[in-house]
Amino acid sequence: MARKANPAFMKALQPSSELAKVVGSTPLPRTEVTKKIWEYIKKNGLQDQTNKRNINADATLQAVFGGKKTVNMFEMTKLVAKHLS
Repeated sequence: MARKANPAFMKALQPSSELAKVVGSTPLPRTEVTKKIWEYIKKNGLQDQTNKRNINADATLQAVFGGKKTVNMFEMTKLVAKHLS
């Protein structure tokens, strides 16, 4: 039996002005937001080379991460959620 996608995950959410600098200002589902953040992290080489679970934020991501310079993947999801409405 095919799994149904969780409608809460598919609902388009409006990114905050800080998050929009990374993912764009159009409403997106959480899954797309996460995908775009990872594209940004990879494009800018922000994934920590020794501990791949950590992200070393640049100035743009620090605004999203509440000023933190380094966050792990799980913390990132929680911090990004605050920027979606």
